Amino acid sequence: MNYLIAVLPDRIQAEAAYSALEKEGLPMKQISILGRGYKSADEYGLIDPKEQAIKQAKFMAIWLVPFGFVAGFCFSLITGLKTFAFAGEVGDHIIGGILGALSGAMGSLFVGGGVGLVSGDALPYRNRLNAGKYLIVVNGSETMTRQATTILRRFDPENIQGYSPS
Repeated sequence: MNYLIAVLPDRIQAEAAYSALEKEGLPMKQISILGRGYKSADEYGLIDPKEQAIKQAKFMAIWLVPFGFVAGFCFSLITGLKTFAFAGEVGDHIIGGILGALSGAMGSLFVGGGVGLVSGDALPYRNRLNAGKYLIVVNGSETMTRQATTILRRFDPENIQGYSPS
């Protein structure tokens, strides 16, 4: 299934483009308008990158925090350093493990969360919707998206982007 997303500046142009697609006989159940008064990004299924970043960070923390604890504990045990001598021998190793677990948590936050925030195409589209723009989304065969591209170019969209499965 291929996708075509066109960004239009206002509701009037979005409705005119939608009507033009309808007049050309494209199946309307495969065409959506996103914007105020129509579907929202969440209703359509545009992924919120912040939500995805939080999910990814939590997923990575599941294995990085315990691994960090074990690594910190073992490092303290193997090196024999008395960094936290006030806590006793076992307490010293446990504090090392806790510091390792904190390092694992930071890793999951920066790597899992950071990558999620800067990746993906959904964020620019969400930003445009938040700025009051409208999106026309067409999903269908390659022939259908090519036909829709020709029709939508007549409305001078701010951006028009096609996506196909890889």
